[in-house]
Amino acid sequence: MSDLKDFEDMKVWQDAQALACEVYKDFQNSKDFSFKDQITRAAVSISNNIAEGAERSTSTEFSRFLDIAKGSTGEVRSMYRLAQRLNLLSLETVEHRSALCVEISKQLAGFAKYLRAK
Repeated sequence: MSDLKDFEDMKVWQDAQALACEVYKDFQNSKDFSFKDQITRAAVSISNNIAEGAERSTSTEFSRFLDIAKGSTGEVRSMYRLAQRLNLLSLETVEHRSALCVEISKQLAGFAKYLRAK
């Protein structure tokens, strides 16, 4: 997509990478390997789908990958809520990470809308 920046320069990709790092830190000592695997995979999926979409040849393809990334933000948010219910993390941590997910989701929705309008 020649008229767009490299994905590494995109704020939404940078924010998604930062979120993935926080997820890894939050669950680094978790003994629930299934839960840890699920949430880390979902978190990594956000930035990876942005990157994969950016390398596609059409805006339509890119926007589809942004939609997938947006879905992963919902999955991460849901898992943080479950972590809260299971008393794995503090409410403060869950609220902060959930807010990051919402912000990334809004960025992805706006970016996908922009691409579809092209």
